[in-house]
Amino acid sequence: MIKFRHLAVLPLIGLLLVSCSLATTGADSKPEDRTALTVMAPLHFPQKPSETLIKAIEEGTGTELDIEWVPDGIYTDKMNTALTTGTLKKATFVKYTDYMFMKSAIRSGAFWEIGPYLDEYPNLRRLNANILKQTALDGKIYGLYTERPSSRQGVILREDWLENLGLKEPRTIDELYEVMRRFAKDDPDGNGIDDTYGLTDRNDLVFGAFKTLGSYFGTPNNWGVEGHRLVPEFETQAYIDTMNFMKRLYDEKIVNPDFAVTSKEVQRDMLIRGKAGVYIGSMTDVQRLSDEAAAIDPSARFTVVNRIEGPFGYRIWSIPNYNGLYLFSKKAIKTEEELKRILGFFDRTMDADIANLMKYGLEGRHYIRKGQQVVLPKESTRLRVMEVNALYTLMIADLSNPNLMKIAEQEPLTEKAERLSADNEKFIVKDPTVNLESVTYDERNAELNKIISDATYHYILGKLDVAGFKREIERWKQSGGNRIIEEFTQAYFGPAS
Repeated sequence: MIKFRHLAVLPLIGLLLVSCSLATTGADSKPEDRTALTVMAPLHFPQKPSETLIKAIEEGTGTELDIEWVPDGIYTDKMNTALTTGTLKKATFVKYTDYMFMKSAIRSGAFWEIGPYLDEYPNLRRLNANILKQTALDGKIYGLYTERPSSRQGVILREDWLENLGLKEPRTIDELYEVMRRFAKDDPDGNGIDDTYGLTDRNDLVFGAFKTLGSYFGTPNNWGVEGHRLVPEFETQAYIDTMNFMKRLYDEKIVNPDFAVTSKEVQRDMLIRGKAGVYIGSMTDVQRLSDEAAAIDPSARFTVVNRIEGPFGYRIWSIPNYNGLYLFSKKAIKTEEELKRILGFFDRTMDADIANLMKYGLEGRHYIRKGQQVVLPKESTRLRVMEVNALYTLMIADLSNPNLMKIAEQEPLTEKAERLSADNEKFIVKDPTVNLESVTYDERNAELNKIISDATYHYILGKLDVAGFKREIERWKQSGGNRIIEEFTQAYFGPAS
Protein backbone atom coordinates (compact mmCIF):
# COMPACT_ATOMS: atom_id res chain seq x y z
CA MET A 1 0.00 0.00 0.00
CA ILE A 2 1.46 3.37 -1.01
CA LYS A 3 1.65 5.87 1.83
CA PHE A 4 0.50 9.45 1.30
CA ARG A 5 2.05 11.93 3.73
CA HIS A 6 2.90 15.57 4.26
CA LEU A 7 0.04 16.96 2.18
CA ALA A 8 -0.05 20.32 3.91
CA VAL A 9 3.52 21.37 3.09
CA LEU A 10 3.42 20.67 -0.62
CA PRO A 11 1.56 23.49 -2.44
CA LEU A 12 4.51 25.88 -2.73
CA ILE A 13 7.06 23.13 -3.32
CA GLY A 14 4.76 21.61 -5.93
CA LEU A 15 4.36 24.91 -7.75
CA LEU A 16 8.13 25.44 -7.82
CA LEU A 17 8.70 21.95 -9.21
CA VAL A 18 5.96 22.37 -11.81
CA SER A 19 7.26 25.78 -12.85
CA CYS A 20 10.76 24.37 -13.27
CA SER A 21 9.54 21.39 -15.29
CA LEU A 22 7.54 23.65 -17.62
CA ALA A 23 10.23 26.26 -18.09
CA THR A 24 11.31 25.03 -21.48
CA THR A 25 7.92 25.67 -23.10
CA GLY A 26 6.51 28.87 -21.74
CA ALA A 27 7.61 29.88 -18.29
CA ASP A 28 10.57 31.86 -19.62
CA SER A 29 8.28 34.18 -21.60
CA LYS A 30 7.91 37.72 -20.33
CA PRO A 31 4.44 38.70 -19.07
CA GLU A 32 4.06 41.25 -21.88
CA ASP A 33 4.77 38.52 -24.45
CA ARG A 34 2.11 36.16 -23.16
CA THR A 35 -1.16 35.52 -24.94
CA ALA A 36 -4.03 37.19 -23.09
CA LEU A 37 -6.96 34.78 -23.02
CA THR A 38 -10.38 35.44 -21.50
CA VAL A 39 -12.56 32.38 -20.91
CA MET A 40 -16.09 31.67 -19.70
CA ALA A 41 -16.46 28.16 -18.26
CA PRO A 42 -19.01 26.36 -16.07
CA LEU A 43 -18.13 25.53 -12.48
CA HIS A 44 -19.41 22.12 -11.35
CA PHE A 45 -17.71 22.15 -7.96
CA PRO A 46 -18.04 24.27 -4.82
CA GLN A 47 -14.73 26.07 -5.37
CA LYS A 48 -12.76 27.42 -8.28
CA PRO A 49 -9.50 25.61 -9.09
CA SER A 50 -6.45 26.43 -7.02
CA GLU A 51 -4.64 29.61 -8.06
CA THR A 52 -1.46 27.58 -7.65
CA LEU A 53 -2.53 25.35 -10.53
CA ILE A 54 -3.81 28.24 -12.66
CA LYS A 55 -0.46 30.01 -12.31
CA ALA A 56 1.38 26.82 -13.20
CA ILE A 57 -0.75 26.49 -16.36
CA GLU A 58 -0.06 30.14 -17.25
CA GLU A 59 3.67 29.61 -16.75
CA GLY A 60 3.72 26.42 -18.80
CA THR A 61 1.69 27.77 -21.70
CA GLY A 62 2.96 31.34 -21.84
CA THR A 63 -0.59 32.61 -21.36
CA GLU A 64 -2.26 35.24 -19.20
CA LEU A 65 -5.57 33.64 -18.21
CA ASP A 66 -8.70 35.50 -17.13
CA ILE A 67 -11.33 32.82 -16.45
CA GLU A 68 -14.89 33.62 -15.45
CA TRP A 69 -16.10 30.55 -13.57
CA VAL A 70 -19.92 30.50 -13.63
CA PRO A 71 -21.90 28.09 -11.42
CA ASP A 72 -23.33 25.36 -13.63
CA GLY A 73 -26.91 25.99 -12.51
CA ILE A 74 -26.96 29.50 -14.02
CA TYR A 75 -24.43 28.96 -16.79
CA THR A 76 -26.83 28.81 -19.74
CA ASP A 77 -28.57 32.04 -18.73
CA LYS A 78 -25.24 33.79 -18.19
CA MET A 79 -23.88 32.63 -21.55
CA ASN A 80 -27.04 33.70 -23.40
CA THR A 81 -26.84 37.12 -21.78
CA ALA A 82 -23.24 37.48 -22.92
CA LEU A 83 -24.24 36.47 -26.45
CA THR A 84 -27.15 38.92 -26.52
CA THR A 85 -25.12 41.83 -25.12
CA GLY A 86 -22.05 41.17 -27.24
CA THR A 87 -19.81 40.53 -24.23
CA LEU A 88 -18.61 37.01 -24.96
CA LYS A 89 -15.13 36.05 -23.87
CA LYS A 90 -12.49 35.11 -26.39
CA ALA A 91 -13.20 31.43 -25.63
CA THR A 92 -16.68 30.55 -24.40
CA PHE A 93 -17.78 27.08 -23.37
CA VAL A 94 -21.12 26.05 -24.86
CA LYS A 95 -22.89 22.96 -23.51
CA TYR A 96 -23.98 20.52 -26.17
CA THR A 97 -27.60 21.07 -25.08
CA ASP A 98 -27.20 24.81 -25.78
CA TYR A 99 -25.22 24.45 -28.99
CA MET A 100 -28.36 24.22 -31.13
CA PHE A 101 -29.40 27.68 -29.92
CA MET A 102 -26.06 29.14 -31.03
CA LYS A 103 -26.35 28.02 -34.63
CA SER A 104 -27.97 31.18 -35.96
CA ALA A 105 -25.26 33.28 -34.29
CA ILE A 106 -22.59 31.03 -35.81
CA ARG A 107 -24.15 31.29 -39.26
CA SER A 108 -24.30 35.07 -38.91
CA GLY A 109 -20.51 35.17 -38.48
CA ALA A 110 -20.21 35.74 -34.73
CA PHE A 111 -17.59 32.98 -34.28
CA TRP A 112 -14.40 31.93 -36.00
CA GLU A 113 -14.36 28.81 -38.14
CA ILE A 114 -11.37 26.88 -36.79
CA GLY A 115 -11.41 23.73 -38.92
CA PRO A 116 -8.84 25.01 -41.47
CA TYR A 117 -6.29 25.65 -38.69
CA LEU A 118 -6.38 22.37 -36.78
CA ASP A 119 -3.73 20.61 -38.88
CA GLU A 120 -1.20 23.25 -37.85
CA TYR A 121 -1.11 21.90 -34.28
CA PRO A 122 0.43 18.56 -33.18
CA ASN A 123 -2.38 17.68 -30.74
CA LEU A 124 -5.40 19.36 -32.33
CA ARG A 125 -4.72 17.61 -35.62
CA ARG A 126 -5.33 14.29 -33.82
CA LEU A 127 -8.82 15.19 -32.62
CA ASN A 128 -11.37 12.46 -33.31
CA ALA A 129 -12.83 12.96 -36.78
CA ASN A 130 -16.16 11.34 -35.85
CA ILE A 131 -16.65 13.65 -32.84
CA LEU A 132 -15.65 16.67 -34.91
CA LYS A 133 -18.29 15.60 -37.42
CA GLN A 134 -20.87 15.45 -34.61
CA THR A 135 -20.05 19.07 -33.75
CA ALA A 136 -19.94 20.35 -37.33
CA LEU A 137 -22.37 22.98 -38.58
CA ASP A 138 -22.99 23.03 -42.33
CA GLY A 139 -19.91 20.84 -42.65
CA LYS A 140 -17.64 23.35 -40.88
CA ILE A 141 -15.82 23.07 -37.55
CA TYR A 142 -16.23 25.97 -35.14
CA GLY A 143 -15.41 24.51 -31.74
CA LEU A 144 -12.91 22.48 -29.71
CA TYR A 145 -14.78 19.75 -27.91
CA THR A 146 -14.59 18.46 -24.37
CA GLU A 147 -14.99 14.70 -24.46
CA ARG A 148 -17.25 12.41 -22.49
CA PRO A 149 -18.69 8.86 -22.63
CA SER A 150 -21.99 8.31 -24.40
CA SER A 151 -23.87 8.02 -21.10
CA ARG A 152 -22.97 8.32 -17.44
CA GLN A 153 -26.61 8.14 -16.39
CA GLY A 154 -27.74 5.87 -13.59
CA VAL A 155 -29.01 5.71 -10.01
CA ILE A 156 -27.06 6.83 -6.92
CA LEU A 157 -28.55 5.63 -3.65
CA ARG A 158 -27.90 5.24 0.06
CA GLU A 159 -26.47 1.77 0.59
CA ASP A 160 -26.80 1.98 4.37
CA TRP A 161 -30.52 2.76 4.02
CA LEU A 162 -30.97 -0.30 1.82
CA GLU A 163 -29.38 -2.41 4.54
CA ASN A 164 -31.42 -0.74 7.31
CA LEU A 165 -34.64 -1.70 5.52
CA GLY A 166 -33.51 -5.14 4.34
CA LEU A 167 -33.64 -4.10 0.67
CA LYS A 168 -31.47 -5.07 -2.28
CA GLU A 169 -30.21 -2.82 -5.06
CA PRO A 170 -33.10 -2.24 -7.52
CA ARG A 171 -32.92 -4.02 -10.86
CA THR A 172 -36.30 -3.14 -12.38
CA ILE A 173 -38.55 -0.07 -12.53
CA ASP A 174 -40.89 -1.65 -9.99
CA GLU A 175 -38.03 -2.39 -7.61
CA LEU A 176 -36.73 1.16 -8.03
CA TYR A 177 -40.17 2.52 -7.12
CA GLU A 178 -40.34 0.25 -4.07
CA VAL A 179 -36.91 1.38 -2.85
CA MET A 180 -37.88 5.04 -3.22
CA ARG A 181 -41.27 4.46 -1.56
CA ARG A 182 -39.73 2.77 1.45
CA PHE A 183 -36.99 5.40 1.71
CA ALA A 184 -39.81 7.95 1.99
CA LYS A 185 -42.18 6.03 4.26
CA ASP A 186 -40.27 3.57 6.45
CA ASP A 187 -37.84 5.73 8.44
CA PRO A 188 -34.64 4.53 6.68
CA ASP A 189 -32.37 6.61 8.94
CA GLY A 190 -34.01 5.26 12.09
CA ASN A 191 -34.55 8.63 13.76
CA GLY A 192 -38.26 8.01 14.37
CA ILE A 193 -39.27 11.08 12.35
CA ASP A 194 -41.07 11.22 9.00
CA ASP A 195 -38.48 13.50 7.40
CA THR A 196 -37.12 11.74 4.30
CA TYR A 197 -37.97 11.56 0.60
CA GLY A 198 -37.22 8.65 -1.67
CA LEU A 199 -35.99 10.74 -4.60
CA THR A 200 -34.38 14.16 -4.74
CA ASP A 201 -34.90 15.86 -8.12
CA ARG A 202 -34.51 19.28 -9.72
CA ASN A 203 -35.93 21.61 -12.37
CA ASP A 204 -34.25 19.85 -15.30
CA LEU A 205 -36.09 17.40 -17.54
CA VAL A 206 -32.84 16.35 -19.24
CA PHE A 207 -30.10 15.97 -16.64
CA GLY A 208 -32.48 15.54 -13.72
CA ALA A 209 -34.33 12.26 -13.14
CA PHE A 210 -36.99 12.50 -15.87
CA LYS A 211 -35.04 11.67 -19.03
CA THR A 212 -33.21 8.74 -17.43
CA LEU A 213 -36.50 7.35 -16.11
CA GLY A 214 -37.86 7.85 -19.62
CA SER A 215 -35.14 5.57 -20.97
CA TYR A 216 -36.21 2.84 -18.57
CA PHE A 217 -39.79 3.10 -19.88
CA GLY A 218 -38.63 2.98 -23.50
CA THR A 219 -38.89 6.65 -24.47
CA PRO A 220 -36.86 7.53 -27.59
CA ASN A 221 -33.88 9.81 -27.16
CA ASN A 222 -35.47 13.12 -28.25
CA TRP A 223 -36.76 11.59 -31.49
CA GLY A 224 -37.98 8.16 -32.54
CA VAL A 225 -38.32 6.55 -35.95
CA GLU A 226 -41.77 5.15 -36.75
CA GLY A 227 -42.19 3.83 -40.26
CA HIS A 228 -40.99 6.55 -42.60
CA ARG A 229 -41.44 9.38 -40.13
CA LEU A 230 -39.55 10.85 -37.24
CA VAL A 231 -41.65 11.49 -34.15
CA PRO A 232 -40.82 13.65 -31.13
CA GLU A 233 -40.32 11.70 -27.91
CA PHE A 234 -43.28 13.37 -26.18
CA GLU A 235 -45.70 11.87 -28.72
CA THR A 236 -44.92 8.35 -27.52
CA GLN A 237 -46.76 6.29 -24.92
CA ALA A 238 -43.48 5.71 -23.09
CA TYR A 239 -43.20 9.46 -22.44
CA ILE A 240 -46.70 9.46 -20.93
CA ASP A 241 -45.75 6.39 -18.87
CA THR A 242 -42.76 8.30 -17.54
CA MET A 243 -44.94 11.29 -16.63
CA ASN A 244 -47.36 8.94 -14.86
CA PHE A 245 -44.48 7.46 -12.87
CA MET A 246 -43.22 10.90 -11.84
CA LYS A 247 -46.79 11.97 -11.02
CA ARG A 248 -47.13 8.94 -8.77
CA LEU A 249 -43.93 9.88 -6.95
CA TYR A 250 -45.24 13.43 -6.57
CA ASP A 251 -48.75 12.43 -5.46
CA GLU A 252 -47.39 9.95 -2.91
CA LYS A 253 -44.82 12.47 -1.59
CA ILE A 254 -41.93 10.21 -2.56
CA VAL A 255 -40.10 13.00 -4.46
CA ASN A 256 -39.44 16.45 -3.00
CA PRO A 257 -42.68 18.34 -3.82
CA ASP A 258 -40.87 21.47 -5.05
CA PHE A 259 -38.68 19.56 -7.53
CA ALA A 260 -39.98 21.64 -10.45
CA VAL A 261 -38.29 24.75 -9.00
CA THR A 262 -35.39 23.08 -7.17
CA SER A 263 -31.82 23.92 -8.19
CA LYS A 264 -29.10 21.34 -8.65
CA GLU A 265 -27.33 22.65 -5.55
CA VAL A 266 -30.42 22.17 -3.37
CA GLN A 267 -31.07 18.75 -4.92
CA ARG A 268 -27.53 17.61 -4.06
CA ASP A 269 -27.79 19.09 -0.58
CA MET A 270 -30.90 17.00 0.16
CA LEU A 271 -28.98 13.82 -0.60
CA ILE A 272 -25.86 14.95 1.25
CA ARG A 273 -27.84 15.85 4.39
CA GLY A 274 -29.83 12.64 4.44
CA LYS A 275 -33.17 14.18 3.45
CA ALA A 276 -33.48 11.84 0.45
CA GLY A 277 -31.98 8.50 -0.50
CA VAL A 278 -31.96 8.37 -4.33
CA TYR A 279 -30.38 10.69 -6.89
CA ILE A 280 -30.83 9.90 -10.60
CA GLY A 281 -28.24 11.48 -12.85
CA SER A 282 -24.52 11.23 -13.59
CA MET A 283 -23.09 8.25 -11.73
CA THR A 284 -19.66 9.91 -11.58
CA ASP A 285 -21.05 12.35 -9.01
CA VAL A 286 -21.23 9.55 -6.46
CA GLN A 287 -17.79 9.85 -4.86
CA ARG A 288 -18.13 13.54 -4.16
CA LEU A 289 -21.68 13.14 -2.87
CA SER A 290 -20.55 10.27 -0.65
CA ASP A 291 -17.59 12.18 0.77
CA GLU A 292 -19.68 15.26 1.54
CA ALA A 293 -22.42 13.17 3.15
CA ALA A 294 -19.91 11.24 5.28
CA ALA A 295 -18.53 14.53 6.59
CA ILE A 296 -22.00 15.19 8.07
CA ASP A 297 -22.97 11.62 8.93
CA PRO A 298 -20.04 9.14 9.08
CA SER A 299 -22.47 6.23 8.75
CA ALA A 300 -23.67 7.40 5.29
CA ARG A 301 -22.64 4.99 2.52
CA PHE A 302 -23.54 5.12 -1.17
CA THR A 303 -23.67 2.80 -4.15
CA VAL A 304 -24.56 3.13 -7.85
CA VAL A 305 -26.74 1.09 -10.21
CA ASN A 306 -26.92 1.45 -13.97
CA ARG A 307 -29.02 -1.49 -15.19
CA ILE A 308 -32.69 -0.83 -14.47
CA GLU A 309 -34.84 -3.13 -16.58
CA GLY A 310 -38.00 -1.79 -18.18
CA PRO A 311 -40.59 -3.15 -20.62
CA PHE A 312 -38.03 -3.15 -23.45
CA GLY A 313 -35.06 -4.43 -21.47
CA TYR A 314 -32.08 -2.25 -20.64
CA ARG A 315 -32.00 1.18 -22.27
CA ILE A 316 -30.24 4.45 -21.47
CA TRP A 317 -30.24 7.74 -23.36
CA SER A 318 -26.98 9.06 -24.66
CA ILE A 319 -25.49 12.29 -25.90
CA PRO A 320 -22.92 12.80 -28.65
CA ASN A 321 -19.40 12.10 -27.40
CA TYR A 322 -18.77 15.72 -26.55
CA ASN A 323 -19.95 17.47 -23.42
CA GLY A 324 -19.60 20.89 -24.99
CA LEU A 325 -17.49 23.12 -27.20
CA TYR A 326 -15.25 26.12 -26.88
CA LEU A 327 -16.33 28.70 -29.44
CA PHE A 328 -14.16 31.68 -30.35
CA SER A 329 -15.77 35.11 -30.62
CA LYS A 330 -14.86 37.24 -33.63
CA LYS A 331 -15.71 40.38 -31.68
CA ALA A 332 -13.31 39.47 -28.86
CA ILE A 333 -10.59 37.97 -31.08
CA LYS A 334 -9.70 40.60 -33.64
CA THR A 335 -7.14 38.89 -35.87
CA GLU A 336 -6.29 35.52 -37.33
CA GLU A 337 -2.88 35.74 -35.64
CA GLU A 338 -4.52 36.10 -32.22
CA LEU A 339 -6.85 33.19 -32.94
CA LYS A 340 -3.87 31.01 -33.82
CA ARG A 341 -2.13 31.89 -30.56
CA ILE A 342 -5.26 30.98 -28.61
CA LEU A 343 -5.61 27.68 -30.46
CA GLY A 344 -1.96 27.16 -29.59
CA PHE A 345 -2.85 27.45 -25.90
CA PHE A 346 -5.48 24.70 -26.17
CA ASP A 347 -3.08 22.56 -28.17
CA ARG A 348 -0.43 23.04 -25.48
CA THR A 349 -2.86 21.96 -22.74
CA MET A 350 -2.99 18.53 -24.39
CA ASP A 351 0.76 17.97 -23.90
CA ALA A 352 1.65 15.51 -21.15
CA ASP A 353 2.90 17.99 -18.55
CA ILE A 354 -0.05 20.39 -18.72
CA ALA A 355 -2.71 17.73 -19.36
CA ASN A 356 -1.67 15.66 -16.34
CA LEU A 357 -1.46 18.79 -14.19
CA MET A 358 -5.02 19.74 -15.16
CA LYS A 359 -6.34 16.20 -14.73
CA TYR A 360 -4.60 15.11 -11.54
CA GLY A 361 -3.01 18.17 -9.94
CA LEU A 362 0.40 18.16 -8.27
CA GLU A 363 2.35 14.98 -7.75
CA GLY A 364 2.77 14.37 -4.03
CA ARG A 365 -0.10 16.63 -3.08
CA HIS A 366 -3.02 15.39 -5.17
CA TYR A 367 -1.72 12.08 -6.52
CA ILE A 368 1.16 9.62 -6.39
CA ARG A 369 3.00 8.36 -9.42
CA LYS A 370 3.43 4.61 -9.70
CA GLY A 371 5.66 3.93 -12.68
CA GLN A 372 3.83 5.47 -15.63
CA GLN A 373 0.48 5.40 -13.85
CA VAL A 374 -1.36 7.49 -11.27
CA VAL A 375 -2.60 6.52 -7.82
CA LEU A 376 -5.41 8.70 -6.46
CA PRO A 377 -5.43 8.06 -2.70
CA LYS A 378 -8.60 8.50 -0.71
CA GLU A 379 -6.69 10.80 1.65
CA SER A 380 -6.35 13.38 -1.12
CA THR A 381 -9.91 13.19 -2.44
CA ARG A 382 -11.07 16.38 -0.74
CA LEU A 383 -8.01 18.27 -1.94
CA ARG A 384 -8.69 17.23 -5.53
CA VAL A 385 -12.32 18.31 -5.26
CA MET A 386 -11.37 21.67 -3.77
CA GLU A 387 -8.33 22.44 -5.91
CA VAL A 388 -8.18 20.38 -9.11
CA ASN A 389 -11.41 18.85 -10.37
CA ALA A 390 -13.02 22.00 -11.78
CA LEU A 391 -10.18 22.21 -14.32
CA TYR A 392 -11.57 19.28 -16.30
CA THR A 393 -13.93 21.72 -18.03
CA LEU A 394 -10.89 23.27 -19.71
CA MET A 395 -9.54 19.95 -21.01
CA ILE A 396 -9.88 19.24 -24.71
CA ALA A 397 -10.52 15.61 -25.72
CA ASP A 398 -9.19 14.28 -22.42
CA LEU A 399 -10.64 10.77 -22.68
CA SER A 400 -8.67 9.97 -25.81
CA ASN A 401 -5.56 12.06 -25.12
CA PRO A 402 -2.61 9.60 -25.27
CA ASN A 403 -0.49 12.03 -23.24
CA LEU A 404 -2.54 11.47 -20.08
CA MET A 405 -1.30 8.94 -17.56
CA LYS A 406 -3.64 6.07 -16.78
CA ILE A 407 -5.05 5.53 -13.31
CA ALA A 408 -3.69 2.56 -11.39
CA GLU A 409 -5.71 3.08 -8.20
CA GLN A 410 -8.56 5.41 -7.29
CA GLU A 411 -11.55 5.69 -4.97
CA PRO A 412 -13.77 2.58 -5.22
CA LEU A 413 -16.99 4.50 -5.93
CA THR A 414 -15.34 6.48 -8.73
CA GLU A 415 -13.98 3.26 -10.21
CA LYS A 416 -17.42 1.64 -10.06
CA ALA A 417 -19.16 4.65 -11.62
CA GLU A 418 -16.69 4.72 -14.50
CA ARG A 419 -17.01 0.96 -15.00
CA LEU A 420 -20.82 1.19 -15.12
CA SER A 421 -20.62 4.16 -17.50
CA ALA A 422 -18.60 1.94 -19.85
CA ASP A 423 -21.21 -0.80 -19.40
CA ASN A 424 -23.91 1.66 -20.50
CA GLU A 425 -22.37 1.57 -23.99
CA LYS A 426 -23.95 -1.87 -24.44
CA PHE A 427 -27.51 -0.53 -24.42
CA ILE A 428 -27.41 3.19 -25.24
CA VAL A 429 -30.22 4.83 -27.19
CA LYS A 430 -28.96 7.37 -29.68
CA ASP A 431 -30.70 10.48 -30.94
CA PRO A 432 -31.34 9.87 -34.67
CA THR A 433 -31.29 13.61 -35.42
CA VAL A 434 -27.64 14.13 -34.43
CA ASN A 435 -25.93 15.66 -37.49
CA LEU A 436 -29.33 16.31 -39.15
CA GLU A 437 -30.34 19.85 -40.01
CA SER A 438 -33.71 21.48 -39.41
CA VAL A 439 -33.72 25.22 -39.92
CA THR A 440 -37.02 25.58 -38.07
CA TYR A 441 -35.65 23.60 -35.13
CA ASP A 442 -32.58 25.85 -34.94
CA GLU A 443 -34.71 28.99 -35.11
CA ARG A 444 -37.73 28.03 -33.01
CA ASN A 445 -36.85 25.20 -30.65
CA ALA A 446 -36.15 27.39 -27.62
CA GLU A 447 -39.72 28.73 -27.57
CA LEU A 448 -41.31 25.49 -28.76
CA ASN A 449 -39.49 23.41 -26.17
CA LYS A 450 -40.96 25.58 -23.44
CA ILE A 451 -44.47 24.52 -24.51
CA ILE A 452 -43.60 20.88 -23.92
CA SER A 453 -41.53 21.33 -20.76
CA ASP A 454 -44.27 23.44 -19.17
CA ALA A 455 -46.90 20.88 -20.18
CA THR A 456 -44.79 18.02 -18.79
CA TYR A 457 -44.42 19.73 -15.40
CA HIS A 458 -48.11 20.67 -15.33
CA TYR A 459 -49.09 17.06 -16.04
CA ILE A 460 -46.87 15.71 -13.27
CA LEU A 461 -48.20 18.32 -10.83
CA GLY A 462 -51.81 17.42 -11.70
CA LYS A 463 -52.64 20.64 -13.56
CA LEU A 464 -53.14 18.86 -16.92
CA ASP A 465 -54.69 15.53 -17.85
CA VAL A 466 -53.75 13.41 -20.89
CA ALA A 467 -56.18 15.28 -23.13
CA GLY A 468 -54.75 18.61 -21.99
CA PHE A 469 -51.20 17.40 -22.59
CA LYS A 470 -52.11 16.28 -26.11
CA ARG A 471 -53.64 19.70 -26.78
CA GLU A 472 -50.27 21.22 -25.89
CA ILE A 473 -48.60 18.87 -28.38
CA GLU A 474 -51.00 20.14 -31.04
CA ARG A 475 -50.10 23.71 -30.08
CA TRP A 476 -46.44 22.77 -30.46
CA LYS A 477 -47.15 21.33 -33.90
CA GLN A 478 -49.15 24.33 -35.09
CA SER A 479 -46.47 26.72 -33.81
CA GLY A 480 -43.75 25.17 -35.97
CA GLY A 481 -43.43 21.61 -34.71
CA ASN A 482 -44.99 20.09 -37.84
CA ARG A 483 -42.36 21.83 -39.92
CA ILE A 484 -39.59 20.48 -37.68
CA ILE A 485 -40.96 16.95 -38.06
CA GLU A 486 -41.03 17.35 -41.85
CA GLU A 487 -37.49 18.74 -42.02
CA PHE A 488 -35.97 16.07 -39.79
CA THR A 489 -37.89 13.30 -41.59
CA GLN A 490 -36.65 14.54 -44.95
CA ALA A 491 -33.08 14.88 -43.64
CA TYR A 492 -33.20 11.34 -42.22
CA PHE A 493 -34.84 9.49 -45.09
CA GLY A 494 -34.01 11.79 -47.97
CA PRO A 495 -36.44 13.68 -50.22
CA ALA A 496 -39.74 11.95 -50.85
CA SER A 497 -39.82 10.22 -54.21
